[in-house]
Amino acid sequence: MPRISMLDTGETYQCRDGETVLAGMERLGRAGIPVGCRGGGCGVCKIRVISGEYDGRKMSRACITREEEEAGLVLACRVVPRFDLQVEIVGGMRKCIMKHAPHHDQ
Repeated sequence: MPRISMLDTGETYQCRDGETVLAGMERLGRAGIPVGCRGGGCGVCKIRVISGEYDGRKMSRACITREEEEAGLVLACRVVPRFDLQVEIVGGMRKCIMKHAPHHDQ
């Protein structure tokens, strides 16, 4: 199973075969993981893939432009890892994730 490393929080988790990065993230079972449409249309779950290989499913160009996608920006709900991935959380999702990160000082 591919291992996903969230560089922002230092957390890692595994994705099951055929599972999206977002679905695996949800299985962490902690607060701060915003979920929208789960279909690539709302842009809530934007991440940047730093390294690793994945299969990308169709995403709304209103949420992820071609230029952004070429720069590694994708929607976690539309990415199925082939191998281990290193990701950074961006946009609105970053604020939510970091607020509830295990090491965050409140």
